[in-house]
Amino acid sequence: MPLKITWLGHSAVQIELEDGQVLLIDPWLENPKHPEGHSIQRLDAILLTHAHGDHLGQTLELASRFKPKIFAIYELAVWLGSKGVENVTGMNKGGWAEVCGCGLKMTHAQHSSMIQDGDQMIYGGEPAGFVVKVPDGRSLYHAGDTNVFSDMSLIRRLYAPELAMLPIGDLFTMDPREAAVACEFLQPKKVLPLHWGTFPPLTGTPGKLRELVQAGGLTTEVLEPAPGETFEW
Repeated sequence: MPLKITWLGHSAVQIELEDGQVLLIDPWLENPKHPEGHSIQRLDAILLTHAHGDHLGQTLELASRFKPKIFAIYELAVWLGSKGVENVTGMNKGGWAEVCGCGLKMTHAQHSSMIQDGDQMIYGGEPAGFVVKVPDGRSLYHAGDTNVFSDMSLIRRLYAPELAMLPIGDLFTMDPREAAVACEFLQPKKVLPLHWGTFPPLTGTPGKLRELVQAGGLTTEVLEPAPGETFEW
């Protein structure tokens, strides 16, 4: 039985495992592309790639409601704990953890990270990505916010993700051209574009990524689900 994966707009992704457990990555559920009528009915774990508000999103609210296990870079985890959030595990790059029968590996990302806490800007630790090894042995990779970097080839060598979730919007992250090179480094079977179209400056599109992937002779399939549309993997 395949997993069910739903893009919830921007970088928010919901993963439903075969046994019904639900993981959320970067749960900004108030983004302009969040599907109308969608609601979280079950939540077992949250993975946070970094502390910016468009990724941290509704973590505090969801943590209070569902008491999920939460995984984040150490400094962000400490801040969450200071807000009374339970079940938080602070990690760092290269670290390995387990949740919901899955293995989690925190990977490198090139970006920035800060917490907007009232009128204060607090250092949120370094940005990161996650490789998730699901119970059937396959791996997926959520890159978080990043540009392309050559060590993505090491992620392929070490974890061989079959599904890559890559930002393509430009301005704050890589654009489709860099994402196509990321696909060359990672060689996934499928790629889910993230962090595009949320606001006018995020101009990258899945269509442009698909064009560049095909022009590069890659066999990676570029997915383009509508926000809220679930696909099986």
